[in-house]
Amino acid sequence: MQIFINESSSEIENGTRLFELRGKLKPAADLLLVNGHPASQDQSLKDGDRVVLIVRGEVPTENELENLLNARHTSAVHEKIKNSCIGIAGAGGLGSNVVVALARIGIGELIVADFDLVEPSNLNRQHYFIDQIGMPKVLALQETVKRISPQVNFTAIYEKITPANLNKYFSGVNILVEAFDDADQKTLLISHFLREFPQIPLVAASGMAGFAPANMISTRKVAKNLYLCGDGVTAARPGQGLMAPRVGVAAYHQANAVLRLLLGEEP
Repeated sequence: MQIFINESSSEIENGTRLFELRGKLKPAADLLLVNGHPASQDQSLKDGDRVVLIVRGEVPTENELENLLNARHTSAVHEKIKNSCIGIAGAGGLGSNVVVALARIGIGELIVADFDLVEPSNLNRQHYFIDQIGMPKVLALQETVKRISPQVNFTAIYEKITPANLNKYFSGVNILVEAFDDADQKTLLISHFLREFPQIPLVAASGMAGFAPANMISTRKVAKNLYLCGDGVTAARPGQGLMAPRVGVAAYHQANAVLRLLLGEEP
């Protein structure tokens, strides 16, 4: 009969039991899942069962990770995702969360540019950790992505993005994500990129400060190949700072827009 072992299709003999399978394949496995549920007792396996054998603390192989993503996404979707290259300009509250979301879905290549260091005030909304304070944000993110999805090809650019170097770093991306804090920087990047690369989609963001309702945040097409995520109005000001929930909602709007564009859908 056919079952799935760590999401890889396998033929086993009729009547095979769970503990017998563990003994043959991974005797040290101390966490067993059958069809998504923990299994602490032996049981007979049935055709079509999905069995996961885990040794706590053991890092899955690259092939196992590939099979897991392929099973979750389906082959056609996964192929498009893993063969894509996404640029992210800015690694703050938006950029760091976009990077992590895209890494988790298995984007093949990420090119991330930022010239800031991680500081304590960033921890209220940006995807960094206390032990990364003082590190360049792009290097801290590279470290984090390696822990999440080591198969992602991550290019860290510790440099300020300007019109002079924008083409150098992002001309080959499938999609560019604008994730700057400064309004002037946003405007400069968007206008230059759309002029130089009108055929490449650009996903930008504006308006995610404070604690207004999350449902105010949306994704809109504002020009050919330009998409804007946010509510467009809530800028940071005294009493209305940038906070993790709404910044995260906007960032995940951007990540979802990227995903939909890769799959041929309008965000």
